[in-house]
Amino acid sequence: MACCTNLEDFYRRAGAAGKIRYYDRVVFLDRQGRRSTLKASALPPPLHLAPSFLSLPFLSWADKRAIGRAMFHIARRGGAGKNGDSTTMLEWLHAERQSPAAIERIWRSVLVSALDEELDRAAARYGVDVFWKAFLRNRRGFEVGIPSVPLGELYGGCREAIERRGGRVRTRATIRSLRLEDGRVAAAVLDDGAELTADVYISAVPHDLLLELLPQELVAANPVFSALKGLRSSPITGVHLWLDRVVTDEPYLALLDRTTQWIFNKTCLWGENPDHTAQQNVLMAVGLYESGLPPEAAQPLPLQYLQLVISASYDLVEKSRQEIVDLCWREVQDALPAARDARLVKSTVVKEVAATFSPAPGCDRLRPGPRSPFPNLYFAGDWTATGWPATMEGAVRSGYLAAQAVLSSDGRPRPLLCDDLPAQGFARRRSGE
Repeated sequence: MACCTNLEDFYRRAGAAGKIRYYDRVVFLDRQGRRSTLKASALPPPLHLAPSFLSLPFLSWADKRAIGRAMFHIARRGGAGKNGDSTTMLEWLHAERQSPAAIERIWRSVLVSALDEELDRAAARYGVDVFWKAFLRNRRGFEVGIPSVPLGELYGGCREAIERRGGRVRTRATIRSLRLEDGRVAAAVLDDGAELTADVYISAVPHDLLLELLPQELVAANPVFSALKGLRSSPITGVHLWLDRVVTDEPYLALLDRTTQWIFNKTCLWGENPDHTAQQNVLMAVGLYESGLPPEAAQPLPLQYLQLVISASYDLVEKSRQEIVDLCWREVQDALPAARDARLVKSTVVKEVAATFSPAPGCDRLRPGPRSPFPNLYFAGDWTATGWPATMEGAVRSGYLAAQAVLSSDGRPRPLLCDDLPAQGFARRRSGE
């Protein structure tokens, strides 16, 4: 989202800023098939979204009044404020007298995707901060930025930027352990027994994998590492569908009251204009062709590629991939009438059981800063103490914080973190800026 200022800065550094397309509206699709759009008006923040919010058909006036009252409380406190991390978001919402419909269709719709956690498991301070930074503080905060290219192309500039500076990038080089000597990391040991040595090591692996790289007796004895065992993980499931016809021209949709939370129209998103030529280019990128034909004779079978995203997908962990595809395909057909006559050409499921850390109450006490107990080992990863939940913004912040710590230790302190979007309008007065 546009409120992710450090992520935006990172894409600029990696030469990928022009490959992110921002959308200034969010389209919701409810069970009755009604489409409604959240977009900014000319009113100053935090009121800029109020006119479109008041027109949402899937909420009663009582729901809207309750949500508006809770939003006012968030804005008045300038975000998390005095909301400690001992309260779950669901407890906070009940204290704010939110109805079941308001919780399910607004709070849960936004926060489960933003936090990758259910409301009864997530700390209230993170949920409150999402609404403050994304929807109340700044006019642009809620805008959605989506890559217009496949991820491999989006991040290719990272390798180029490193190599231009004389660095080297190695892939498929699995590290099995960190070898320690005299209280320092002496080497990273690869899968084949080879060792990589350096002056400084920055670990950017997930918190549970970091623990596997270290001697277990050290993990048990050191409070920094033993605390990481208390961080829980949350699952994300992605479902990819290739269809024999175009069933929607929306670049993305937020679905309400369904298992599927978001539909991303990759055919549209990866092409400036979703015409047949652009669709062919997209499908060439994913390599979906009739089997047995030479490249010059191969023709793409499908005409539309949809990616579905389900965060905090606990209910899907035990389901088979075919069960997940069947469930999601039924929901797509129910949500998009044109899909009822479509043929599902191909599908795949990417199930990540431990996709992110869970922003549970009390997790901040378990998240370390960038400095480790060893003077030449630093931590990066969205699970570190970034002040953000498990987001790409948190990941970039962790990298910048690790780089700042390395530079400071080398006697060259330099700030790298970017400021948040400034508070605007009445939100500026409420936040004290």
